[in-house]
Amino acid sequence: MPLLLLLPAALLVAVGLYQRLKPMPPGLDFAGREHPATGLRLLTDCTALAQPGAPGSGQQIFDAFFAAIRAARRLIVLDVFLYNSFTGTAGCQCQLRPLAEELTDCLLAQKGRYPQLTIVVITDPINTVYGSITSPHFARLTAAGITVVATDLNRLRDSNPCYSALWHLCCRPWGAGPGRLAANPFDPGRISLRSYLRLLNFKANHRKVLIADHGDTMLGLVSSANPHGASSSHTNVGLALTGPAVLDLLASERAVLAFSGDPRCIPAVAPLPAATPDAGAATVQIVTERAIKRTALAAIDSTAAGDRIDLLIFYLTDRRLIRSLKAAQRRGAILRILLDPTKDAFGRARQGVPNRQVGNELHRAGIPVRWADTDDEQCHAKMLAISRQDGDHLLLLGSANFTRRNLDNYNLETDVAVRGKGEHGVFADAGRFFDALWHNREGRRGSLDYAAFADPSPLRRLLYRFLEATGLSTF
Repeated sequence: MPLLLLLPAALLVAVGLYQRLKPMPPGLDFAGREHPATGLRLLTDCTALAQPGAPGSGQQIFDAFFAAIRAARRLIVLDVFLYNSFTGTAGCQCQLRPLAEELTDCLLAQKGRYPQLTIVVITDPINTVYGSITSPHFARLTAAGITVVATDLNRLRDSNPCYSALWHLCCRPWGAGPGRLAANPFDPGRISLRSYLRLLNFKANHRKVLIADHGDTMLGLVSSANPHGASSSHTNVGLALTGPAVLDLLASERAVLAFSGDPRCIPAVAPLPAATPDAGAATVQIVTERAIKRTALAAIDSTAAGDRIDLLIFYLTDRRLIRSLKAAQRRGAILRILLDPTKDAFGRARQGVPNRQVGNELHRAGIPVRWADTDDEQCHAKMLAISRQDGDHLLLLGSANFTRRNLDNYNLETDVAVRGKGEHGVFADAGRFFDALWHNREGRRGSLDYAAFADPSPLRRLLYRFLEATGLSTF
């Protein structure tokens, strides 16, 4: 009898270890070359309130997406995580913009004007609740001849092996599809139990990327923003770039198509003509998955006394990065950490795990911590800015939260790293944006003192550490 019990347990452990450590598809965990920066422009969506009760939102990211789509004539590649009209089970009280509808209309209009235009949309199965419902947006795109590819998440490693090992053995063979046995966790209605069980693997293509031809060059947009109405009031950041770095961005998307669809649906792009670098010497590099973590750690670990580190982040939980930030503070670096208070999620109240526990740890280490001042919406940005006394600057931003799931080769993520001596305007723009939130400038309610959401609870600290280590969480 003991042997009969040990065999299933051994099988579960073997499946869990394999799915957590299996080889990644080629082309992921990518670090491109450092190219001369061309066409760099910081994009921000800031929803801090200008005065009580009145949204003071300045939205630039999807306005730039739509402008790039309207300018394209040959190729558009879009890779986004949330592309739907789900509003959640509880209504958000903030002003929402129907971004999914706007994006669909914009893509269809451009395809109608230029029938030979190749458009490829890569997305995550969450938008069909893992096959349980039909996306009206994807149905309209497909009917117009636009290629829509759902990422094959089974090819990714498992971040939640305690659950996923059992799912692979007992649930995966049954697939996913329509049904009504479970409540839809994202919107009113019912979904299949099979789809609900697939959701609990907590893995995703979390990228937010647009690539389009732009005259005789290519334009890339990398951001933290989703084309999702219920997310439209969030604070986000993005970066527009042109030139050869966009070809690296395109290569990183072909890597996803290689295991989820057909990379040949993106036609070959001719070599780009030489471009004049931006004023103010800077380089730009595309980094994905764990390469993002290596970039952040290398930058933080090399800081010295007097260097400044500003971090604006939706989730901060990765233990290696937290230790790196604390070590930088002990060396005399000047840190400012601005966190989302983890109090709202699409109309649902949350209890602060994990950011308040991490904020408490950093605060006790002497690091200044402030909370984004949110009303129903979230501070969804992910931006690290480092300025050194020798004049070197780093700006790292994109889709990746600083968590184990986002940075340890589980989710698909894309960031851009900009390096330079500080003369490039993008560094000053990032500094002004952070300062406006930190100091509540420009008439904005950007942030609150640490005391507003201080949480020293040892039980919730243990809960955060357990969830981060096991993957039994959505962060």
